[in-house]
Amino acid sequence: MKAMVLAAGEGTRLRPLTNTVPKVLLPVGGLPLIRHILSWLKSHGIRDVVINLHYLGDRIREELRDGSGLGVDITYSSEETILGTAGGVRRMAAFFDGPFIVHYGDVLTDFSLTDMVRFHREKQALATLSVLRVSRPRVAGVVEMDADGRVTSFVEKPAERPVSASLESGGTYVLDPAVLEHIPADRPSDFGHDVLPDLVRARIPVYGYVLRQTDYLVDIGSHEKYRQANRDMAARRIRIGASG
Repeated sequence: MKAMVLAAGEGTRLRPLTNTVPKVLLPVGGLPLIRHILSWLKSHGIRDVVINLHYLGDRIREELRDGSGLGVDITYSSEETILGTAGGVRRMAAFFDGPFIVHYGDVLTDFSLTDMVRFHREKQALATLSVLRVSRPRVAGVVEMDADGRVTSFVEKPAERPVSASLESGGTYVLDPAVLEHIPADRPSDFGHDVLPDLVRARIPVYGYVLRQTDYLVDIGSHEKYRQANRDMAARRIRIGASG
């Protein structure tokens, strides 16, 4: 399989750390965040990766080059105007020749991507998203599913979070190329705000793969989460490279 890592954002909530360094290059445990992500993808057999660039993209190219030093083959997609999470993927439609992975570049995780892909195939899903069970509200996409794991509702960062909400999007998708037909090619588009809600409303098979309690995942979108990721890496709570 192939994967796309979304790395075009400015990381405004992490300023001043991101004033001169793109978010995906912030060090976690002494290594840039994106190196951990690429190691995780490689541990699940994924070596063809495209990374979209916009903010300080040259710094990312300089760090990773063609990926050969990490055992992966990296293609870059430079966006003069930022296209959004879905628009950036749509721009690289020709890169994908089968089901593929989309992973947000600020998400550090060690869950079994292999198991998620197996789940996607078993369900014959068009799209599968990683899902977290949470006890406390966060700022994230709220997911509702039926007993079979099919997503029945997806609301990105609702103004008022339902009290009963306990499932949130984890920032990793397995997508069939047919999903690209539902993304406009001529304007910016976002998975959380636009594409996923539209797919669910159209009753297209979208499923949620629920992470285990032992799986690690942190969205490094704030200074506190960034500090947490470094603490957890130092405490060896993250099993990067594990097959799950």
